[in-house]
Formats: sequence, C-alpha cells, structure tokens
Amino acid sequence: MATEFDDSPTGGFRYLIVRPENGGIADLVRGLVRGGEATAVKFVESSDEDLLGAVAVDHRWVILVSVIACKIIAVFGKPMEWTGCLVEFLLNLFSQNGSLLGLLYNLLHGKVVIPQRGSETFISTIGHLDGRIDLYKRDDLVKEVGDSASGEQALMDLCIIAAKLAYENANVIRNIVVHHWKMHFVDFYNGWNDFQKQCSTQVFILCDKPKDANLILISFRGTEPFDADDWSTDFDYSWYEIPKLGKVHMGFLEALGLGDRANAATFQAHLQVNAGPASTGRMLERTAYYAVRNKLKSLLMEHKKAKFIVTGHSLGGALAILFPTVLLLHEEKEVMQRLLGVYTFGQPRVGNQQLGKFMEAQLDHPIPKYFRVVYCNDLVPRLPYDDNTFLYKHFGVCLYYDSWYIGQKVDEEPNRNYFGSRYLITEYLNAVWELMRSLTMGYMQGPEYKEGWLSIFLRVIGLALPGVSAHSPTNYVNSVRLGKEYISGMSF
Repeated sequence: MATEFDDSPTGGFRYLIVRPENGGIADLVRGLVRGGEATAVKFVESSDEDLLGAVAVDHRWVILVSVIACKIIAVFGKPMEWTGCLVEFLLNLFSQNGSLLGLLYNLLHGKVVIPQRGSETFISTIGHLDGRIDLYKRDDLVKEVGDSASGEQALMDLCIIAAKLAYENANVIRNIVVHHWKMHFVDFYNGWNDFQKQCSTQVFILCDKPKDANLILISFRGTEPFDADDWSTDFDYSWYEIPKLGKVHMGFLEALGLGDRANAATFQAHLQVNAGPASTGRMLERTAYYAVRNKLKSLLMEHKKAKFIVTGHSLGGALAILFPTVLLLHEEKEVMQRLLGVYTFGQPRVGNQQLGKFMEAQLDHPIPKYFRVVYCNDLVPRLPYDDNTFLYKHFGVCLYYDSWYIGQKVDEEPNRNYFGSRYLITEYLNAVWELMRSLTMGYMQGPEYKEGWLSIFLRVIGLALPGVSAHSPTNYVNSVRLGKEYISGMSF
C-alpha cells in the first residue's frame, strides 16, 4: 500500500481517476497491441505516483477495457439520448391511444392523444417494461412488518416497487403513492450531479401516513436505459479514499453532490468526520445528499415514532447505501438510530473492503440492516471490477436469486467479475430459459406476471448480452414475489 502525502492537493486524501478523454484511438490501439506502462498511465490520474505505477504495470488491461467501454458509450451518447426520447414518446403514444390500432382509429377520427412529458400519464421506459405498480397484498404494511415473515416480504416488495417507481417523473410518482398505495407523498428531488454536470440524481420520499407516521421511505433512481452518462458511471473505476473509512467510488459521490473530479480537493470539504460544507447556498441545496438529509431530519422530528428505509435499483442502489454511509461519516447518530434498513437491487460495488468492514460494524448489529439483492447473471452487481488494485468489494447480506427464483444468503454472488469463462455457457443457457419462460409467465403464475412485448424483446437481446437483460427490474419484482426464500430478522 502506498503512503499518503500530506502535501498533496487533497491534503492527504488519496484518489485515482480514470480519464478516457486523455487519449485517442491511436493510444488505445498502441496499448492493446504493444502493451506498456506509458499507455495506461496516460489514461489515469492519481494523488500517489507509486499507486499510478502499480496500476500501469499490473492492471493496464483493466484500464484499457474500461476506457474502451467509456469511449464506446460516449460515441453513442447522443444517439442513445435521442433514441430514448423517441422510444418513450412512441411507447406513451401507443399506450395513451389504446394500442397501435387505437392510434390509427383516433388518427382517422381526429382524436389522437399526444403524450405530455412530465405529466402523470407519461410513463418511463422502465415503467413500460414492467407496469406493475400495486404493492404486495397487505392492508396494513407497517403493522405486518416484524410480526411475520409475510410482513417482511411485504416491506421488501414495497422497496423493489419503490425502486422501480423512482424512474418516473414527479407527477407519476405522486399519483401512484397517493392514489394506489394510499400513502403520503413528501417530495421529489432532481439533484445536481457533478459527474454529469446537470440535475440528474432523482430521488423521492414518502411516509406511510401524513401524521404520526411509522415509516419513511427514500428511493433513489437507478441507471436510465438510454442514459450514456449513467452507464459510464457504472463502468468507471475512479475512487476517492476517505481516511479511516476507505475507498469510495468517485462517480457515485459526485451523483450525491459530494465533490467534483475536475478538482479532487472538493471531496475533502464534504467527506470529513463530523464535517459538512461551510456554505448553504443554492447549489448546495440542489444536491441530493444535503436536500434529502435535511428533509429526513425534519421528518424524523415531526414523526417521533417513525423509522426510515432507503432503497434503489442499479445506480440507485449504490446511492442508497452511500447515503447512510455519509450520514455515519458526518456523525448523524440520532438519525442513524432510526434507520430500519437499506434494500438495494442489482447494485454495483461502491467501495473497498475497508469501507465494507466499517459499514458492516455499523449496520450488522444487533440485527442486519443492509440487504443487497442480486438476480442470477445480472451484470451490474459485478461492476466495477474486483481486483487487488481497484479493490472494489461488496459487503453486507447478499440475497442471491437464481433463474428459478430460489433465494439464498451468500457472501458474494457467483461469477463475481462476470467475464469468467467458467460461467459462459450457463449464462447463455439461462438467457434462453428466461426467454422461454417469459412467454408463459402469465399462464403459469397469473396475469400480473405476464410480460409485454418490450420485456420479451429485452429477453431476446439477452440471448447476446445475458447480463443486460438480467438487470431488468422485472426479474427483481418476480424474485421478491415468487422467491422461495427471503430475508428474516428485521423488526420495528
């Protein structure tokens, strides 16, 4: 382990940043064909020269593959964005007019319904992929939790549906929370993301009831299917090391509004023990971490008996576990005493083993409070790469579901880095099985499990890219509802 430098620009804090923009195609070809340290170093920035050399010598292939992935994503960034806008518009155009035939009928009669983006009827691509919005069949969710295993399953179901709902706009979320779930919608935030340089970190908060609430839920939005920046964040290997806490994924910190890699020293202002920014300006209030933290503290003061839970799918899962991590760093002890749990679904790795040990010491006693759900061959939980230099490690209770929805608690999901040749054949066999099953789910399990054409189309894509189709929220909803085992041990 390289030593820390107190005279560094970050004041003793260490970091490693992968910068795909520092080289071109010729550099990548040179690195792939000839190898060599110089090519890898060109794409990496670090506070520590010894660390930089170790990365260049031992892990240049990982760096180059990461850079290639990010460059490919960047090339298709705008086309992906335009395609996403078009796909969402067409999906809503067809659904709001009753189908393609309905659209043609309305067109002939001059009654075409034009979708309005941001309205309570404009549904995201994820919402069209899996249209389930109703919760597990329990009249009083909070009363059930802790009384029986079915109550715990109801809470878990609330978390995955809320994680899926976070992909929608504020009006859709409010409508479903209030009218379908009969709960109290608190607020919706679109936080500033320093990595993307825009307000793109979406999160909403609800209470189970407006007065004397027992439960507060915070749900972070995950990776948008057509958002190149979101996918780049998942493939990014950059980290920032917090003394005594460990290494944390830099892109996820930026998504919470806790620093900017353009000036690595900015992380230090936010990531010190019992420290926060000196300023409370407008930009700060727009960041997801501070906006949600401030609202949560006021809600806990208002609802004296309430506990809170944090959830998210994909990128949202990473932000969901980092939120209480930073609360602990800032010594928000009274807030953390009222944490009921953190449920994440298809979450990427967020830090190293040191971070994991710190969080397990805080969240595993007296009962586990952090549950990481992984479905079968989902690619995202296997990112970023887990090796001796990058040191990304999962932690907490992993509830792993195979393609038969059989769940088991494991320390780590199988095939931890995904690209192992040992699992290649089974990945593709599972993809074929999942496609076949999707055609019969409605008959085998009931109408709520019937998959639409968009979900089936994603299964077809999975024949070529099994890890991508396995990441669909549909798999996680089915795992929670059909799983033969689920988590026990949580209580109010």
